[in-house]
Amino acid sequence: MDDEVSVQKLLTYPLRKEGYDVVPALDGRQALDRLAEDNFDLVVLDVMLPKLDGFDVCRQIRARSTVPIIMLTAKTEEMDRVLGLELGADDYITKPFSVREFRSRVRAVLRRAALAQPDEQFEEPITAGELRVDFERRQVDVRREPVRLTYVEFEILAALVRNPGRVFSRTMLLERVWGDAAYRDPRTIDVHIRHLREKLEVEPKHPKLILTVRGVGYRYHDS
Repeated sequence: MDDEVSVQKLLTYPLRKEGYDVVPALDGRQALDRLAEDNFDLVVLDVMLPKLDGFDVCRQIRARSTVPIIMLTAKTEEMDRVLGLELGADDYITKPFSVREFRSRVRAVLRRAALAQPDEQFEEPITAGELRVDFERRQVDVRREPVRLTYVEFEILAALVRNPGRVFSRTMLLERVWGDAAYRDPRTIDVHIRHLREKLEVEPKHPKLILTVRGVGYRYHDS
């Protein structure tokens, strides 16, 4: 969903050529209307949309759906990227970008979403102290209360919980979630970790579950 018709056509053509169905929207309100009418596998959302900007659209989508969201942001506006991730976007692409990068990012998100679908291999839920992670249902409970996580938040948490005590660098977590670390700023992981702590920790500024290993990365507590 992009407000510039020429950019929208540029991004739509390679996706349709690869067999994807693409439903365009020229402003934020139209985007929300389209989302209310049908189910989608992915939302590509520009920050600079008329009538309702991309941040407001992302916020309203996240209030009712966990559909993966890729946000398009201006290269010089780091706060746009951070705010988009804070609101629940799964990934972001900074302008200007190549069609090759765009296709790569779309494929990665869709591939990741497909891998998350239930299959024949059953994995027992993990209970780690106050936390319970049900991988088959993609459900997380903390202190016996359900917690709603975005797609990326769940994937990061799952990697950490499956390996308590193991230290994951930011690059390792990027590769676990997206399949590679290409085109991505490792600081993206920091934003998602902060969001996870806000949802899971009693005192997010003094975490007990997801711990920082200074200069290296993160680990889930193993005691």
